[in-house]
Amino acid sequence: HSQPNHRYRIIFFNMMRFTFLFLTSLIASSTAFAPPGASSTTAFVKSRFSSPTALSMVAIDTSDIKNGLTVEIDGEPYKVLNFSIMKQARGAAKTTIKFKNLMRGNTIENTYRSGEKFETAMIEKSTAQFTYKDESENFFFMDSQTFEEIVVDGKMADGKDDMIDEGMEVTLVNFKGNVIEIVLPKSATYTVTETAPNMEGKDKPATLSSGAVISVPGYVEVGESIKVDTDKREFLGRA
Repeated sequence: HSQPNHRYRIIFFNMMRFTFLFLTSLIASSTAFAPPGASSTTAFVKSRFSSPTALSMVAIDTSDIKNGLTVEIDGEPYKVLNFSIMKQARGAAKTTIKFKNLMRGNTIENTYRSGEKFETAMIEKSTAQFTYKDESENFFFMDSQTFEEIVVDGKMADGKDDMIDEGMEVTLVNFKGNVIEIVLPKSATYTVTETAPNMEGKDKPATLSSGAVISVPGYVEVGESIKVDTDKREFLGRA
């Protein structure tokens, strides 16, 4: 949901970014006078791809396939949605895999002979905080490490864009410099902004602070904080 005062947040984030750049320049200056052989404390600034969240391309085969794995096919990232193995009386088993193209959004299903090779996609994961979205459904995030503003199409949330709440920390999956997926935490706390009066023994719809509508127990009231499973959109309890 759009926030009218997002201009002030942008000013704040820019101030944070300036502070970060100022501090890193001071560190860089100090290391210039460090004795030979001293390790550089600014290595993380030079390349975020050296972080543990950056993955290298690895050759795998059908026996390594698992749900959620992202592989590169014809230069594009495909995420494994599900797979099945069909054993044959004679010859090698065959594996049928359903993929989702994380750049285009379409799904494909292919069958492979046992042992066929794949390459994992070179992706980088970074943590970012959601600040607001505009009228074009562009979502604005602040990188938790660099304080840079990142703009992402809401479609990258895979249908969960209405579950992204202000201030929520998410994982952004990057492929060749582009964000291809917004990964929400498994569960999150929301404020109930709209629901019917107390209905004992019955579930009722409730609108959350993110804009999503889910089913909640009858005793939940407006203004309460509740914990929700973001995958299943299920009420987990009061926060």
